Amino acid sequence: MITFNEYFNDWLYGQNAYYSNYKQIGKDGDFFTSVSTSSFFGGSIAKKIISSIEEGFLPNNTTILEIGAHHGYLLADIIQFIYTLKPELLETLNFAIVERFSNLQEQQKKYLFDSFGDLIKLKHYDDLNEVKLENAYVLANEIFDAFSCDLVYTNKENILQQAFVQNHKIEFVDCIDENIINHCKKYHITKGEVALSYKDFVNTLCQNVRSFEFLTFDYGDKFPRNDFSTRVYKKHSVFPIFEENLPLEKLFKNSDITYDVHFNYLSDCFKENNITQIKFNTQLKSLVEFGILDLLEILKANVDETTYLKQTQKVKVLLEPTGMGDRFKSLNIRK
Repeated sequence: MITFNEYFNDWLYGQNAYYSNYKQIGKDGDFFTSVSTSSFFGGSIAKKIISSIEEGFLPNNTTILEIGAHHGYLLADIIQFIYTLKPELLETLNFAIVERFSNLQEQQKKYLFDSFGDLIKLKHYDDLNEVKLENAYVLANEIFDAFSCDLVYTNKENILQQAFVQNHKIEFVDCIDENIINHCKKYHITKGEVALSYKDFVNTLCQNVRSFEFLTFDYGDKFPRNDFSTRVYKKHSVFPIFEENLPLEKLFKNSDITYDVHFNYLSDCFKENNITQIKFNTQLKSLVEFGILDLLEILKANVDETTYLKQTQKVKVLLEPTGMGDRFKSLNIRK
């Protein structure tokens, strides 16, 4: 019997795990992301990076560091828009990716080289522990919902229980882990997910990069819902983890597993490192603030109407209040 935390980690990162091999994202994959929806997602981030450099928060030779870049599409979109908006920056900027799987590193290198050749300087790190930088713009798009988590549940006797897994069957036993118990008390969690590993990640980032701007987007909210959000994605079908007769054994390592991110806890991890410039927002508000609508106006002035309308429809999906626009949240942090 192992903890659900261990089971989750093995599902995504163990031997022959889901993320150990390249997976399609979008129409031909198991799920959509903002990156697969529109290149203007990366374009708006590029515009924000340029603004941070122009206002003097970051130097023009800073490193744009992406953590968990999948194929490299987001970084490529950012580079393409920087080239369009302020091409001289590509002569000074550095680019880096943290990626634990060597086969994915090779795919990212090939894709970015095929896209830009020697125009950019790219470095790979196997782990965040290896990163030692004076300054950086750090991107972590949809990674926290892939950090392994525990499941907890408060029974009728008001006793906190923790999920364990045996033969792909989940059962709850009384929790004796003081870290989990204290975390649930602090955040008033009676049921749901607990992902304590956010703290180690944030501590490492703060120790290894002297000054940075950090940006993440993910499903979730400020406060825990006190319900289970863990779910499995397979070919765009969604299966709650406790759905009756869910074939976990067949889905294990063959599908994506995720949950809603607890953003208040993530924010607190940065606050514990004496960081106060923390901005929580919806994806809709963030992308509008970054200038995504300005990018559409630039597009409108340079392309035919059909192309403009096609791209506008894709951007609407990113901003739709009842969809990605409000369901995804962002955290923008400066140190």
